[in-house]
Amino acid sequence: MDWLVPQWPAPPQVRALCTTRVGGSSRAPFDSLNLGDHVGDSPGAVAANRSLLQQAMNVRTIFLKQVHGVQTISLSDRTDQGTVADGCSTDQPGLACTVMVADCLPVLITNERGSVVAAGHAGWRGLAGQGGFGILESVLSSLDSLPGADALAGRSAILAWLGPCIGPKAFLVGADVRDAFVSQDPVAAAMFVAQAGEKWLADLQGLARLRLNSLGVQKIHGNDGTDSWCTVSHPARYFSHRRDGVSGRMAACIWLT
Repeated sequence: MDWLVPQWPAPPQVRALCTTRVGGSSRAPFDSLNLGDHVGDSPGAVAANRSLLQQAMNVRTIFLKQVHGVQTISLSDRTDQGTVADGCSTDQPGLACTVMVADCLPVLITNERGSVVAAGHAGWRGLAGQGGFGILESVLSSLDSLPGADALAGRSAILAWLGPCIGPKAFLVGADVRDAFVSQDPVAAAMFVAQAGEKWLADLQGLARLRLNSLGVQKIHGNDGTDSWCTVSHPARYFSHRRDGVSGRMAACIWLT
């Protein structure tokens, strides 16, 4: 499979991956490994694709109903598929924290002990949040509340991996998006490049790194803003809603064995 496997110093009991669009059953424009059941694809194809993913992982994969919000849930054996949230966490082995993306940024998180895992769906709305509380704050708060969390080590023991997303050369936004970040943190202005017509090119992964740093997370891996991580720029490998309008969804997953 043409899937991304994080290159990071996570303990061996922590497993993670991010799918691409390659290797599934869906027909165009969802070709071929579309995992989203809300985009107009054949339900049978989506079910086959999700089954393929679960077989490869050999754990229960829980798909959320994502709404570009900041809610994070703690997963258990009783968590239903399609629970409304944009982040999830767990300290229970055999449950995969999963988020779907097609330009938004997937963020996978664990700690150095490998006792907890979490995933967050970070579009610009969820990342900015309200009053400085966005999806990353929500995910980390959820992690902190788990019995398996390493409270003594704190945020310095957190590892984060950023997956593919719309890149800084492709993410054209209005002043409202820039203001949503800069009004909370003036340093975020460095993540926006002015364009004609009062538009801005935004660096989504850079904004996530800033927010994680402000929360005390320094060990950040994966997407560094270079072209190879840009979903828009690689139509053969990545789904992109911004590029295609109608698009499938990839999934980023993290779990404990």
